[in-house]
Amino acid sequence: MANKLKKDTRKMILRLLCEGNSLRSASRLTGAHRMTVGRVIMDFGQACQNFMDEKIRGLNLRHVEVDEQWTFCGKKQARLTVEQKATCGTIGDIYLWIAEDQDTKLIASYALGKRSADMARRFMVDLASRLTFPKPHDSDNHAFQVGQYATVLQISSDGFAAYPEAVDLAFGPYVKYGQIIKQYKNATMQYDPSEIVGTERRSIKGNVNEWDICTSHVERFNGSTRLFCRRFNRLTYAFSKKFECLSAACAMYLCYYNWMWRTRYPDNSGRRGKLRPPAAMMAGVTDHLYKFDELYEEVINYEGTPAW
Repeated sequence: MANKLKKDTRKMILRLLCEGNSLRSASRLTGAHRMTVGRVIMDFGQACQNFMDEKIRGLNLRHVEVDEQWTFCGKKQARLTVEQKATCGTIGDIYLWIAEDQDTKLIASYALGKRSADMARRFMVDLASRLTFPKPHDSDNHAFQVGQYATVLQISSDGFAAYPEAVDLAFGPYVKYGQIIKQYKNATMQYDPSEIVGTERRSIKGNVNEWDICTSHVERFNGSTRLFCRRFNRLTYAFSKKFECLSAACAMYLCYYNWMWRTRYPDNSGRRGKLRPPAAMMAGVTDHLYKFDELYEEVINYEGTPAW
């Protein structure tokens, strides 16, 4: 008979990983073998991916910030052969594409892959599929009114050249879109942080107030990812050997963030410093606070997810 982990041990492993412990650290703290910890990540991560894919739908968001965060999988990009660079999309440089709602801090959509125009299109189409669009009749000439397209949301991004075409493909006339390009000093120094010396804001689509174009919140989220998801730590041995493992770890981390992570209210809210509800609750995806035990049971028992 196979030796199966107790449920409490499995939950403890997942809590440790979600709170920023490494795989080997979770192994030492719980006594489970590192290969067992890896299998727990794979199983729960895939279940989280299915759970979020079905739950995060029908959203009504105001302003979404998008960004791409670098890591690598298997080996560094410089170690890839010419053939691997041409044919392998799951090793070398890998980017976590994130779409974060500015108001609720919900991660509405994410993707994992190369920093390419094809990935930008896939990412934006997935984001659009999770939003509520007006019916075609709402934009028609009727009731003695001039027809016009209702804006679904505003999108802000960095200056990546593939975004304008991808946004237009996914959203058509239903979006306002702007880019912010930041200029840095000493950007070529390898380990020292670059100093920002200026910004340029561009209104790309729709009537966008240039001062509303912002990616600061999603870039701050990138810092949390590097701190709490060990596979994104820089200058360490913490990187994924397989793309499937990286995908499962990202899904687990983002599900934990959306359903359990409580950010604080901003300074201008009148409730400065107080904890807000989790992002999923703020965005109306769920109606109550979750404990980890409840989230665990709901994820693994969700329809379409294999029971353990």
